[in-house]
Amino acid sequence: MRTHPTPIRETPGVLAGGPARSRLVTWQDPAVIVAAARGRSGLDTLRAIRDGVVPLPPMARLLQMELVGLAEGRVEVTGLVDESVSNPFGVVHGGLVSALLDTVAGWAVQTTLPEGSGITSIELTVNFLRPVYVSSGPLTAVGAVVRPGRRVAFAEGQVRNAIGRVVATATSSLLVIPLQPEAGAPAVRPDAMSEEGIR
Repeated sequence: MRTHPTPIRETPGVLAGGPARSRLVTWQDPAVIVAAARGRSGLDTLRAIRDGVVPLPPMARLLQMELVGLAEGRVEVTGLVDESVSNPFGVVHGGLVSALLDTVAGWAVQTTLPEGSGITSIELTVNFLRPVYVSSGPLTAVGAVVRPGRRVAFAEGQVRNAIGRVVATATSSLLVIPLQPEAGAPAVRPDAMSEEGIR
């Protein structure tokens, strides 16, 4: 006979296991970042983000990332870990580590692009080498361009824990795309998405 688990009863503000915990996340309109990028090269856009002239992308704010190192073809980002990103086994969720790797790979490629260009991921292959715990401390992710390109670029990344041990590595391919036009401007044809564009 099939048995059903006893439903978890919750009261407002109290979850199973104790009082609810929370973390406040704030961000700016992402359109501000896109507008700033239209008149800057990729490297200059990221410099403006690093220096606080342009806000961090909302996803980076959500995942508590900070851009700390920057050069053409290379970026370094730190990411805080806390219990809000734990999986059911008490380990930091692999999605957070993957997001760090996706970010540094993309931003590394971004540093090589002219103004008016952005990137989107085609493929991200992640290798997890050791578990990450909240006690592992802040993570440091470094991304580097392996092969730049006008349509498709390739990058790699690695994440280290607070004592410098590599916890994950990744390789990534990224599609170079035109930035979204300003409101009211004619749309740019997405040639970069065509078979011809990615050769």
